[in-house]
Amino acid sequence: MAANIRDVWAAHHVQRTRWISIPPRAAEMAAMKATSSPHTPPTSGSSELKGARILLVEDSWHIGNAIKRLLRALGADVAGPAPTIADAERLIAERKPDVAIVDINLRDGERANPLLDRLQEEGIPVIVITGYTAVSLQPGKVEAILQKPVSMERFLAVLRPIVARLTDR
Repeated sequence: MAANIRDVWAAHHVQRTRWISIPPRAAEMAAMKATSSPHTPPTSGSSELKGARILLVEDSWHIGNAIKRLLRALGADVAGPAPTIADAERLIAERKPDVAIVDINLRDGERANPLLDRLQEEGIPVIVITGYTAVSLQPGKVEAILQKPVSMERFLAVLRPIVARLTDR
């Protein structure tokens, strides 16, 4: 079975609904598991995404850190995870990203649509990762919409060509 972010998302969802309590150690293990795969293992010091500046906007600490570790293992320079638009705006002001990975629903019910507008205006490609089955966005607003839980393979299959286009410029 391919590694995916499902374990982290499921752990977060269960924890949020308070059906059961997950000890922090178990959550950390799920996050680590989500960043490894027998098919495409990121190796320490991999340069697959070397030089890519990626903004990560995700309000779930577990999911955000799992994605961040994966991207860093592949050589990306990751800003975030930012749980709110204000935090994302601060990170953008510090250093303009090449690509943004954005959850559509952020902390305290905040929607990321205004951030998506800004990123589009600045020509920054965006991948939306969301827990919702249907997201209504204008055509061309984002590069892709991926539904959580998303496999690492699917996520990287969308991200790799975007980063490759950036290095061809």
